Amino acid sequence: MTAKEKQSILIKTYLKPLLKQQGYLTKMQTWWRDQGVFFIIINLQNFSWNLRDDVTFCFNIGIALKTAMKNPESNKPTLYDLTVPIRDGAYLPDSRKTGRYKNKTGYIINPNTDISDFIKEMAIDFEEEILPQLDKLKTVADCVNYYGQFPFWGDHLKRIVGDK
Repeated sequence: MTAKEKQSILIKTYLKPLLKQQGYLTKMQTWWRDQGVFFIIINLQNFSWNLRDDVTFCFNIGIALKTAMKNPESNKPTLYDLTVPIRDGAYLPDSRKTGRYKNKTGYIINPNTDISDFIKEMAIDFEEEILPQLDKLKTVADCVNYYGQFPFWGDHLKRIVGDK
């Protein structure tokens, strides 16, 4: 089985069902959940250097303020609507940022990857770290408070919220 096929299994059997259960809608490799005046967005980004048997990817995760979107009336935000785009590693403790299936760039799948074990590792990242943090974002004030820990993006969000 190729690395690309293994990634497809990951998406179909783990990621899509998990995020659907959490209330996320999807289009291609972008998932979003409507929080009223903003969306929480999770986007799987494949890298241009990927090959059939060597796949590296990461997640762009953040919020899209509806009033700052290119089309504020849209109920299907895209990666390009993210007001605050943060990579998955920022949501993880240092001990989870690299490992057997991960380096500083992202997650890695190759022909030797045990996809069941890979999914178990990714489940720790998503179910114990990333999704619990995103679940706390109920209001714009929650977002400003949470993303304030990221100097550039926290300041960017404060400016946009202040402009509205």
